[in-house]
Amino acid sequence: MKLIRTEDAVGSVLCHDLTQIIKGVTKDAVFRKGHVVQPEDIPVLLSIGKEHLYVWEADESMLHENDAARILCDICKNTMMDESPVKEGKIELAAAADGLFKVDSARLRLVNSFGQMMIATRHGNTPVKKGDKLCGTRIIPLVIEKEKMQRVRELYGEDPLLQLLPYKIKKAAVLATGSEVFHGRIKDTFTPVLEEKLAEFNVEVVYKQVLNDKPEQITAAIKTAIEEKGAEMVLCTGGMSVDPDDRTPLAIKNTGARIVSYGAPVLPGAMFLLSYYGEKQVPVLGLPGCVMYAKRTIFDLVLPRVLACDLVTADELAALGEGGLCLNCAVCTYPACGFGKGW
Repeated sequence: MKLIRTEDAVGSVLCHDLTQIIKGVTKDAVFRKGHVVQPEDIPVLLSIGKEHLYVWEADESMLHENDAARILCDICKNTMMDESPVKEGKIELAAAADGLFKVDSARLRLVNSFGQMMIATRHGNTPVKKGDKLCGTRIIPLVIEKEKMQRVRELYGEDPLLQLLPYKIKKAAVLATGSEVFHGRIKDTFTPVLEEKLAEFNVEVVYKQVLNDKPEQITAAIKTAIEEKGAEMVLCTGGMSVDPDDRTPLAIKNTGARIVSYGAPVLPGAMFLLSYYGEKQVPVLGLPGCVMYAKRTIFDLVLPRVLACDLVTADELAALGEGGLCLNCAVCTYPACGFGKGW
């Protein structure tokens, strides 16, 4: 490309979009890449502050920003994402369906440190709705070396940087534990909270029971829920503290489930338990009392991953310490806030 005076640009081909900004009215390209400048365009170009223009000058070694953005988009996109038309050198991706959004953070940092290019995403391991914006891609200059973009494409191969996983679990069991609930001394207010949260993800509660604190009863109910009632996930409420009468962790362990972690560096939700039962890795969760009364807790951070059958590790739970403090904002913006952004 070459730089020329706007008054001398008639007949030249623009090599990038030119944006017009009128506060409260518009922010859009008044002329698009490839536009051939006409005499009547000159006053408009001057009115948007363009006294000089970059116009096309053939160079086979360089790539235009629109074409470079296409390469960055290609290394990000998976099959559940819709892309926007290229606009001012930028392509955005949006969710084509509800699901769990995941980011390969290490590879994303690598491409953003490559120089002269960028990919900006929302936080990974968070739930998204159909139509939600996921990322934007572009290069910084108007043109970039073809060889540089080719190296980026080869470096990242076939595996996309971003994923959108569908929710697979559709049937759950809720086991409310505690002698005070079992004997009718207080009303079970935990189960309705979980039913409401699960309904947001179109998950049906196919089995629910109120149980005493006897671990053998809880163990048997977990197995019944999975092996006889077809539950694809089991949520055990209460009985998660260190008090002698709280036996839910023991009951889950006695099923033979693989305990990933008892405890998480998240507030609210420190006494959370995550495990997987049997060959099918059925999630069995022990939920502390805070899930019943706090708007957002550890359960909200883990639930989307569980429903997408995205196995959670102990290291990933440990990483929640940074960003795992809910600030009880007056207007909750989860998942677009810092709560859990350590993922």
